[in-house]
Amino acid sequence: MQSFEALVLSLPARNSTLRMRAWRALKEAGCGVLRDGLYVLPAEAAGGAALEKIESEIRADGGFAMRVELRPKTTEQLGQIRNLFDRSAVLGALVERIEAARRSIERLGPRRAKTAVQRLERSFEKVAQSDFFPGEAKAQAAAALAALKQRFGEAYAGGEPRSSQRKLRSRSAGRYRARTWATRANLWVDRLASAWLIKRFIDREAKFAWFERPSQRPKGAIGFDFDGAQFTHVKNRVTYEVLLESFGLESDAALAKIGSAVHFLDVGGIPVADAKGLETMLRGIKEKAKSDDSLLAEAGRIFDLLYSAYAAPQA
Repeated sequence: MQSFEALVLSLPARNSTLRMRAWRALKEAGCGVLRDGLYVLPAEAAGGAALEKIESEIRADGGFAMRVELRPKTTEQLGQIRNLFDRSAVLGALVERIEAARRSIERLGPRRAKTAVQRLERSFEKVAQSDFFPGEAKAQAAAALAALKQRFGEAYAGGEPRSSQRKLRSRSAGRYRARTWATRANLWVDRLASAWLIKRFIDREAKFAWFERPSQRPKGAIGFDFDGAQFTHVKNRVTYEVLLESFGLESDAALAKIGSAVHFLDVGGIPVADAKGLETMLRGIKEKAKSDDSLLAEAGRIFDLLYSAYAAPQA
């Protein structure tokens, strides 16, 4: 039977500052309220450290607080406690906000639209952090957010590829040796990961060309990640995932795991644990890089390290 960590507390009636601070901290941690003065979290939740801090602060200010283990004895009791963490209503309301934004995205203009998307993305991430027992509501919200980001890209991203419905064909890497590969300049996640994948696993002698407009693509170059490119978004796959499947690399678990992070950062969807860390590192590299060539060189080292970590046997 699943166990929970509970915080039993009693606060001084006259210390309104402590009451407000404790209430905000408990809410931020995602606690369920079993009854007045009894707050619970799943034992495996990352918010357990927050309960320890709250307990310490309450006791230091003269209140009573004690962390205890709560272990329900019946499945009915377990269900009652798990219901405290039902986020379906919050996620349902978020889906309505996302859908409203998607319908009005073109009227907002690029700056306001980008701000709206970022706010909704942060709202989803905040709810997801405390959705300890995710279900269909979370999947629906993630799908709605992905659709919003795709709609924003179509309206404002200036060259972001639209997903095609064509069938993928198996390709032989032997026919793609020592080629020039071309994509849009100002590289970001999907193009960076795709270029790394090409150089590392498909065409070790690859050369790259970056262009502002597809009409500038060098003659004979293999295009990727733009409308009309030989390798670009297909159905629900981003370009990196299309390359994986096209060249028979999808069975490599480490490459697939990188693909999950790239997918989330490029078009959204189910959050991936390492995605935000990857995004932060790539943003840091992008800030310092003087050209797309140097950006790819530095980003390639990050992807090499990720691949080595994912491919290493788990201890």
